[in-house]
Amino acid sequence: MKISIERADLLKAVAQAQSVVERRNTIPILANVLIEAEGETVSFRATDLDIEVVDKITGQVERAGATTVSAVMLHEIVRKLPDGALVQLTDDGTSGRLTIEAGRSNFSLATLPKEDFPVMASSEYAANFSAKADVLRRLFDKTKFAISTEETRYYLNGVYMHVADAEGGKVLRCVATDGHRLARVDADLPEGAADMVGVIVPRKTVNEMRKLLEDDDVQIAVSVSETKVRFATPGITLTSKVIDGTFPDYTRVIPTGNTKKLEVDAAEFAKAVDRVATVSSERSRAVKLSLDEDRLILSVNAPDSGAAEEELAVAYGDEPLEIGFNAKYLLEIASQVDRENAVFMFNSAGDPTLMREGNDTSAVYVVMPMRV
Repeated sequence: MKISIERADLLKAVAQAQSVVERRNTIPILANVLIEAEGETVSFRATDLDIEVVDKITGQVERAGATTVSAVMLHEIVRKLPDGALVQLTDDGTSGRLTIEAGRSNFSLATLPKEDFPVMASSEYAANFSAKADVLRRLFDKTKFAISTEETRYYLNGVYMHVADAEGGKVLRCVATDGHRLARVDADLPEGAADMVGVIVPRKTVNEMRKLLEDDDVQIAVSVSETKVRFATPGITLTSKVIDGTFPDYTRVIPTGNTKKLEVDAAEFAKAVDRVATVSSERSRAVKLSLDEDRLILSVNAPDSGAAEEELAVAYGDEPLEIGFNAKYLLEIASQVDRENAVFMFNSAGDPTLMREGNDTSAVYVVMPMRV
């Protein structure tokens, strides 16, 4: 195998591959990236047995062939090469070494036979549809903060992507929750998605897929089966197993009878919460919201470190209310708001609180209160 590739193209492909590779693994081949060169295309394939990413780029292929080499090591080398360099990768197939040359730099890396590299079994996908990158980015970016990190409740360790009924008809919906907060975001149902089975997309897949969604206008081809989900751009294909479990009935925890309405500038609210939470000794400490007519007082009282209070002008016309929340959860939810105003709907100090952006009901957040 002998190929020449521009550093910038190579770096992008290798960066995607090395982030999929697990840092700690007992199977040496899983630390490697499979490089395959044929025609004018060079493909880079990496896997951790749950996720597989294949990145195809164009390069000058003098001799076709394939080999596997350490993904992290290759990434580090390419990253440190000068901008604009033309990188030459050569593997004679017998020495067990891949030679990397760029300008005056020369590296030789150990390879492993390509036959040992595990390729994810192809599967039949029940639903295939395409969506614009910015639509998928909104669905996953606004929900992923609520993904649970508890390994015991493994079925909450991802984003539940499914077709749901909303007021205006069927929608493509993503939901994530960890039991303390919940995020539910809807988008128009793409053509061909109506038959999709609901799948739980694992956290790592959500983070890896995010890298495919940088360019707003790119169409992402999405394929879904009961065991796998695939996201593909013209150059990159990401295939992942889905979490084998049943996502709980989240509709039961989304309150419908909350009537006390608070409207507040989301950016100002987030900054104020951040300021008063500085005093609390641990980040999990409660922030108390005291609501009165058109006035909100945020306060923290930590006996061992001090106290803080800040007043905000808000739109609130219901009876006075005192309610406490985890400062981190409030910050994360407030930072999801793109428009100026966040609308909070309260019931009582012990009931879940609902938040949305202005009058937009396509993104809804629920957060459980704390005792203060």
